[in-house]
Amino acid sequence: MDELLYLHRVNADHVTHLVAAVGDHWDSPTPCADWSVRQLVTHLTSEQLWAPELLAGRTPAEVGDRFDGDVLGDDPVTSWRLAVDAALAAFAADGALDRTVELSSGPRPAREYLEEMVTDLAIHGWDLATALHVDETIDPPTVERLLIEWSGRVDQLRHSPMFGDPLPSTPSDDQQTQLLALFGRRG
Repeated sequence: MDELLYLHRVNADHVTHLVAAVGDHWDSPTPCADWSVRQLVTHLTSEQLWAPELLAGRTPAEVGDRFDGDVLGDDPVTSWRLAVDAALAAFAADGALDRTVELSSGPRPAREYLEEMVTDLAIHGWDLATALHVDETIDPPTVERLLIEWSGRVDQLRHSPMFGDPLPSTPSDDQQTQLLALFGRRG
């Protein structure tokens, strides 16, 4: 299996486990200053809902505002599972990673889009674990890959609406701490 597809599945499964464990903590705060647990899971679910549409060749304009607002409904766990299962299948489809997708920022190789999706799942998975006060460990191969991928792109992370500005870290910090610092988090 392609490494990136594997990391997508690993991080999606981790978030699925966390979403199933939310219980009555949907209104709890997260490390994302403006988001409760429900708002964070809504963001993650919405991102997964976009993937099949974009990989099928639709543009953001064609999709419109279909995935704006609360996409979780009365059964957030099932809503998450349906969305992530569809995204996993869309990325794993034959030839999907060879396509170009139209994002709001312009056309991008599907492989780059998947890298962003893995990043979103890993970092926001950490946010969700932190909010739930459970094990915050990010999959080590994911940490290693994302640290390599994003270390040279710090300027892209500044003023990101989804992540905080990068924080300082040192080479003596463990890799997860370094990665989290890139995304404005203290591990």
